[in-house]
Amino acid sequence: MSTWVSLFSGGKDSSWALYRALERGLPVERLVTVHPTGDSYMYHVPATELARLAAESIGIELHEVKPAAFAEATDAGARGDAELEPLEAALAELAPELGGIAGVTAGAVESEYQTSRIRGMCDRLDAELFAPLWQGDPERLLQVMLGAGFEITVVGVAAAGLDRSWLGRQLDEAALSELLDLRERYGVHPLGEGGEFETVVTDGPHMSRPIELDATPTFDGTRGQLEIDDARLGES
Repeated sequence: MSTWVSLFSGGKDSSWALYRALERGLPVERLVTVHPTGDSYMYHVPATELARLAAESIGIELHEVKPAAFAEATDAGARGDAELEPLEAALAELAPELGGIAGVTAGAVESEYQTSRIRGMCDRLDAELFAPLWQGDPERLLQVMLGAGFEITVVGVAAAGLDRSWLGRQLDEAALSELLDLRERYGVHPLGEGGEFETVVTDGPHMSRPIELDATPTFDGTRGQLEIDDARLGES
């Protein structure tokens, strides 16, 4: 039987898409992580190296894609297309090894820019797209993730109202309430869909062991990220 692959950054949205796929019994046999160099229009950027630990905890083999830095482009569409190319090439190479790719999971919520490109890629690979967060209510989605037992840590911020104190913070109901206030004041998306913040899932019901972090926040007054000093799997 053809298998599934999961586009996986280690962040909350791709982790939730994977979790829901596993709940459905979809035969996910590879996680695929793209490691961009510098800013990216298509991919989660901070702390993608933690995907290796997450994959070990989840028990699914990880395939890593390490493209060169994406050249700046005045045409955003061309930039997105260029960023997709190494991912599509990696999946095309994996397909024979896996006996074909029946489907791909993705954590897209509202970005038509990203989703249209991933959908087109799936069409070219003759694969189904499973995007369980697509067009969902962001407040409800985060509540459901937390209710399922996801431990979600903020590893990057880049929006008004999100300061140094958010770096390394674990999302909970109090954090969600603050994010909803920031949506009213500054337009911050509660799931960070506009790049306002980035996350990593350090534990969840699909993981056998939690990820433990030693990290240092760096913040320039506008944006910042959690610099990972050490990371390891804790006890189950």
